[in-house]
Order: sequence, then structure tokens, then C-alpha cells
Amino acid sequence: MGSPMRIALYQPEIAGNVGAILRLAACFAVPVDIIMPTGFAFSDARLKRAAMDYGAAAEVVRHANFDAFDADRRANGRRLLLMSSHASQRLPDVAFRGDDVLLMGSESAGVPDAVRDLADIRVRIPMAEGFRSLNIAVSTGIAVAEALRQTGKFPQ
Repeated sequence: MGSPMRIALYQPEIAGNVGAILRLAACFAVPVDIIMPTGFAFSDARLKRAAMDYGAAAEVVRHANFDAFDADRRANGRRLLLMSSHASQRLPDVAFRGDDVLLMGSESAGVPDAVRDLADIRVRIPMAEGFRSLNIAVSTGIAVAEALRQTGKFPQ
């Protein structure tokens, strides 16, 4: 079956968003990498409330910084796909692999240029004209669902 696809969160700032993503990750059996620092404590009640009782079922790995995360990703031969509202590749046009890492930037700043430049593919979710972006948890759900659909890895 191979290594599963992963979600990576770059220095997330909002506990409720991370909680919702952990719930999504648990439901779809997609592990999550959290690249520190975060803008909240992991004991934050908002994280627990959003994740509900699903949070404990999510496989989560915390990385001290981006370099530690990237070293682990490279050691495992995984592609890095950055989700960005500024990317030129449209989500439905990307050919996903089952072991891809879908990187989501922080809510307020995305990722630094150096991180953006390391991405193998930069992907945007197409939206109606006049709109800038979606909530990070919503974007993660859309991207993961499309990637799982393409790779035939939705849970049974």
C-alpha cells in the first residue's frame, strides 16, 4: 500500500483551524505534520473543541522547524505540494501521488519565499472571480479529498 499521503501545517496560528484539520485527518486516515512554532498552546480549548473526540485518533508529528520537517520529507522521498492562493497550477489539473505531502501555510502569512521555492508543485484551488482565499481547514479538506479521489485512497 505504501506510505500514506500527509498534510503539513506551516506554523499554524489558529487553534480552531488545526482542530478541524485534525478531525479531517482522523476521518480520512491522513497523518499530519505540524511545523512549529504554532500561535497557540496544544492544550488550547479551541483546538480540543474543534477536533472533538476525533483529535486523539489523528496521527500527528510535530517538527521543531521547517528544516527538520523538510529533512524528514526528503529522507522519505516525498513530493511537497504547496497549497497557495497565488499558485498557477489549478487543483483539478494536478496529478497527485499517494505519498504526497500537502503543505498549508500559516493563516496570515502563508509560507516564506524560501519555503515556497522548495515546493515541487504549487497548487491553488480555483474560485469565483473576486474572492481571495478560503479558510485553511476548508482548503485542506478540498485538497485532501481531490488527492485521495485521484489516488484511490479514500477509506473504505
